[in-house]
Amino acid sequence: MKYNILNKTKVDQFLEEVGKKCAVWGPKKDADQVAFDSIKDAKEMHLDGYMNTSMSPKNLFFPQSETMLYFNKSGEDANIYREVEKKPAAKAVFGIRPCDGAAFALLDKIFKNDQYTDTYWFEKRDAATLIGLGCNNPCSTCFCTSVNSHPFDEKGLDVLASDLGDRYLLKILTDKGAKLLDGVTSLDDAKDADISGQEALSKKASDSITARLSQDRIKEKSVLELYNADCWSRIQESCLNCGTCTFVCPTCHCFDIQDELFRDGGVRIRNWDSCMSWLFTIHATGHNPRPSRKERVRQRFMHKFKYIPVKRDGDIGCVGCGRCVNLCPVNIDIREVVQEMNASK
Repeated sequence: MKYNILNKTKVDQFLEEVGKKCAVWGPKKDADQVAFDSIKDAKEMHLDGYMNTSMSPKNLFFPQSETMLYFNKSGEDANIYREVEKKPAAKAVFGIRPCDGAAFALLDKIFKNDQYTDTYWFEKRDAATLIGLGCNNPCSTCFCTSVNSHPFDEKGLDVLASDLGDRYLLKILTDKGAKLLDGVTSLDDAKDADISGQEALSKKASDSITARLSQDRIKEKSVLELYNADCWSRIQESCLNCGTCTFVCPTCHCFDIQDELFRDGGVRIRNWDSCMSWLFTIHATGHNPRPSRKERVRQRFMHKFKYIPVKRDGDIGCVGCGRCVNLCPVNIDIREVVQEMNASK
């Protein structure tokens, strides 16, 4: 495993060198929001005091609205669907938090199986090199250590950066990461003390997360036992079905596909969808198998903590980022819900 040191005084030089290979993206602050965007200057990156973005960076590879196909109503190719011939530009994304890297790793498995590969996801995913940034001081709402992740998790990342104060330790994880950093003169060789310092930071960060979610009984119960558990009536009481939790979640991946018509043609687009909406499962006949708030709330939590683990060899459909805890307008805490699911009869 190769390690490099990036002195913070050389970040500008580093971005310039990497920028000659591909576009550089990082966390940018706009008013009180932080989101990933194109970076031209190190001063644009919001890294000091940066905990996590309000919205998940999954939109880098899974846009909220995306054109898939287009067609014309006249001409030689009338009414023939054509793919959008636009390959995504290569980019390096600096500052991805490990929980979001773990979410990307999970979505890689969901968007590719024995029957289908989502090329719209993988074209953009393969064009990006992800430089993660370990969490020295996890938020109070973080619980990644309870869902098979860690403040310095390496899953889904190509390089993991650790903030050592006046410098970053860069740990190269993949061939893609090695290729990006090859020949970058702003980097120095890491010393054993740097690596030891990162290990100490990692342990301290992990120990600071006090949430401990028990899921042993969730694993033991059958799908139907948990589906019919007595906890769902109480859990759904305060939910507004607003869908905030699903839109900020880094692992929620449901979408709807629609054709939109214009004067001379049209496009086929896919848009994020939410299991919190009554429209999500309504049939053409008008029948809705999830007609009430209870069914929709149950679907969200069952999907994260039962359906995905059953189908993905124990992988949990949640990475513990805490976004839904922070942004739920009625203060539903997913950690409390999991404890209720685990204790339910």
